[in-house]
Amino acid sequence: MWLTVEGVEQAYGENQVLSNLSFRLGAGTIGCLLGPSGCGKTTALRCIAGFEGVRAGRISVNGQVLSKPGFVVPPEKRGLGMVFQQYALFPHLDVAANVGFGLRQLSAAERARRVAEVLDVVGLGGSDQLFPDELSGGQQQRVALARALAPRPGLLLMDEPFSSLDTGLRVRLGSEVRDILKQLGITALLVTHDQGEAFAVADEIGVMSAGRLEQWDTAYNLYHRPASRFVAEFVGEGCFLPGETNEDGTVRIELGRLAPTEPLEVGANREVDVLLRPDDIVHDDESTLTATVLRKAFRGAAILYSLGLPSGRRVFALVPSHHDHRIGARIGIRLEADHVVVFPR
Repeated sequence: MWLTVEGVEQAYGENQVLSNLSFRLGAGTIGCLLGPSGCGKTTALRCIAGFEGVRAGRISVNGQVLSKPGFVVPPEKRGLGMVFQQYALFPHLDVAANVGFGLRQLSAAERARRVAEVLDVVGLGGSDQLFPDELSGGQQQRVALARALAPRPGLLLMDEPFSSLDTGLRVRLGSEVRDILKQLGITALLVTHDQGEAFAVADEIGVMSAGRLEQWDTAYNLYHRPASRFVAEFVGEGCFLPGETNEDGTVRIELGRLAPTEPLEVGANREVDVLLRPDDIVHDDESTLTATVLRKAFRGAAILYSLGLPSGRRVFALVPSHHDHRIGARIGIRLEADHVVVFPR
């Protein structure tokens, strides 16, 4: 099942929440709407689910229009599955009853087989007689996923499904959910504010800001080829250094000269801001270019350093953690940027 969202707009009174939202999610693909609180991503999901109508544009699945101005197919007739932020499990029902809640059209024997099947898929086989309060947060989320998968939906929608879990479990469960969806070949759309979660689960990610889709792309391109300054600042870590483009297509910044692999769109002799990621700055003890350690964040295999340049500007560097430098130390650095991303000053 594939999903198409074309020019969708939605507003609450005078408050425009979605503006010309357009993207396509291919069959068997996992997509994600990523953005800060209030950017419109949950409203977009509610419109796709049929909980809300649209003021403009249309939403279709497999070519069948589900929403357009003045027309909304009810949620229960869309063939969709939904996983909510707070699980929405029934505390008085055991796991089997929760998972089988939407299978009332099946016989008791068929319902039992389907429940056992999806519980095995999500790794909870044998837990059918337990109650929600006997499960961990991660297990409860698996039950919610199993319940959404049990009716065999063509499209699965997930609204901040891991936000109540701790960071480590969130990423691990996200990866496991991705494996399950790929195993079953289910098309899915996730909504989250957590880019680590988005990267772990989704094939394609749409970054949203103020109701608009800034970029719909792979995680790699969002990080290395951001289409806007907002995407550059929201996805990953980085900083901007002032620079100037040259006639030969290179860019000159405080740390040296950068040679883009693709032609720059801003033209020559222009003042620009150059995006530098932590992996663009390499620690090199033999380099004559040095910077001062201002801050450090230990991340296990690496340390993220905030470094002060002679001009007073700052850059980040991700350095293997056995290079443990004190605050105030001067260390050698070298510029090694594979992707040159610039924006007009």
